[in-house]
Amino acid sequence: MLKYKVGDKVVVISGKDKGREGSIERIYPKKGVAIVSDVNIYKKHVKKALARDGKGGIYEIPRPIDLSKLMVVDSKSSKPTRIGFKVEGGKKLRISKKSGVIVDKK
Repeated sequence: MLKYKVGDKVVVISGKDKGREGSIERIYPKKGVAIVSDVNIYKKHVKKALARDGKGGIYEIPRPIDLSKLMVVDSKSSKPTRIGFKVEGGKKLRISKKSGVIVDKK
């Protein structure tokens, strides 16, 4: 089970986007990377003939960022926190290490 899920609010802890927050849009578990909204944005130059809409230009695209550079934001304190696991009623739940609040959405 991964410590991160789609929709989690995360903060970048290292790299060029250090300190920026966003929510996880997609996760690639085999590669260990995720696409986070408004983080790790790059510009791509596309020729007119290769563009889907027939218009060339410079497009901003999000690139995947390594999961080791992300931390989940605690809902109680709004600060980065580590994630732990707890078994309750036969279900494995994710909990915040700082506040002990359950991170999983019901």
